[in-house]
Amino acid sequence: MSTEKWEDNEEIKIFREYLRIATVQPNVDYTECVEFLKRQAHSLDLPVDVIYPVEKKPVVIIKWLGTEPELPSVILNSHMDVVPVFRDKWTHDPFAADIDEEGRIFARGTQDMKSVGTGYLGAIRLLKASGVQPKRNFFVTFVPDEEIGGELGMQEFVKTEYYSNMNVGFSLDEGGTSEIDLFYVFYAERMRWGLKLNFSGTSGHGSMLLPSTAGVKLNYVLNKLTEFRESQVQRLARDQTINIGDVTTINLTQLSGGVQSNVVPPHFEAVFDMRLSITLDVVAFEKQIHDWCEEAGGGIEISFDEKEPYVAPTKIDDSNPFWLAFKAATDELGLKIYPIVCPGATDSRNIRAQGIPALGFSPIKNTTMRIHDHDEFLGAETYLKGIQIYKKILGNLANV
Repeated sequence: MSTEKWEDNEEIKIFREYLRIATVQPNVDYTECVEFLKRQAHSLDLPVDVIYPVEKKPVVIIKWLGTEPELPSVILNSHMDVVPVFRDKWTHDPFAADIDEEGRIFARGTQDMKSVGTGYLGAIRLLKASGVQPKRNFFVTFVPDEEIGGELGMQEFVKTEYYSNMNVGFSLDEGGTSEIDLFYVFYAERMRWGLKLNFSGTSGHGSMLLPSTAGVKLNYVLNKLTEFRESQVQRLARDQTINIGDVTTINLTQLSGGVQSNVVPPHFEAVFDMRLSITLDVVAFEKQIHDWCEEAGGGIEISFDEKEPYVAPTKIDDSNPFWLAFKAATDELGLKIYPIVCPGATDSRNIRAQGIPALGFSPIKNTTMRIHDHDEFLGAETYLKGIQIYKKILGNLANV
């Protein structure tokens, strides 16, 4: 089968050009990406601003202005950066955007999430061509550094006067790749806690049974955390109506200490990645961690590299007119959607923290999930269908 029909498609050309800009972490140079997005704004005859909440960390805002600009606006957000690649693991150059005979486009960022950014623009192109003008302002935002936490990206952008003047009422951002015949919609995110425990204890010769060693304390607390983890594994196994975003995950990710095999060390350090369910009593959970450390014998320093606060989920009911518009669009298109709590983290958490409703949606289904993986790809037909889906969704949002 020839790849010509996809290669000649204007929307596919734009998408592939974007994919070839290697905005790969760490230390991204966003210059080429910003120039590309300015050209896209010009081709759409839309105004564009570039602001720098942090030096060398641009936010690009393409503006599709409404007839009633005093109404709360809609943000269509995506991030420009992508995660690193291990080139020897790829069967295609990760920044060539090759198309195979099945129409699969291989490149870092196809699923996460450059397809979303140019997909919005493709939808706006179709809506403008059919004479649609939104009631409220739409801001298509392209932000930096989401893949490394967004601390210098969206987290700083929402603090700016520029953002405040946008009068945001709703945000649409990335969702997840679905391997089955439905689309995921993120309406909330778990809280990320980075727990660090420093264990102090008796040191001495490795041949002795010394009391209160750092290792014994570590073992006690690790067992307690592992038991809690297993309770979440069992909960997932028992209840088919929930998924990974509905439980709390705990993983030991770093362990350090010791100097020699026959010396009992005075210190061990353990780091845990935790993603807390939005239904977990976080105050009680933190107290439980402190209690376990005391039960282990004390002498354990507890700190958090990261400790996200609780953020209320976006309402997906009749009280949220933007949800109703989104849901009506997917219903009219006959799409099966599955609202879930995002198992990871996206920039939506910074919007929700402002009290603004936000949904995460990527129009990708029946596709092997390759987010952050080797040979990330997206089918050309899936991408083009996604633009049509966005056209309907944005058209509905335009009239809320």
